[in-house]
Amino acid sequence: MAATDRGVCRVYLGDRTHDLLRRLWREFPDARLHRDARRVGSWLRACLEGRTADIPVDLRATPFQQKVWQALRKIRPGQRRTYAEVARGLGRPGAARAVARACAANPVALLIPCHRVVRSDGGLGGYRWGSERKRALLEQEATASGKQPVR
Repeated sequence: MAATDRGVCRVYLGDRTHDLLRRLWREFPDARLHRDARRVGSWLRACLEGRTADIPVDLRATPFQQKVWQALRKIRPGQRRTYAEVARGLGRPGAARAVARACAANPVALLIPCHRVVRSDGGLGGYRWGSERKRALLEQEATASGKQPVR
């Protein structure tokens, strides 16, 4: 997780800290890294509990991406929407693929819960951090909220 003075700008998911840090340094070569385990821990707990609205974000995005990401932040843990449902909710019923591209461009995993968006046929669809991680996140949220697990 990386943040500026204005808010969280990156949340990467992975298994190897070194690889994640190297990726951050590539994107932000002039950044100084500070470890704040308490703040990061509280933000991560809030993400997993669906309490992300109060976490400030600092994102550079197109106006359409911003609209998609705002809509996704309203999807509660244990809920799912299809790409087409998100597009319709934005008043753009033919923009399901554009919604999928906005999800793929999401730089703050969990804060903008793209993992909660699935295909219309019930399939998981893509996920920047891998389909197995998407399935695991959906299953964890389903269990915590008493919903049906992901198939």
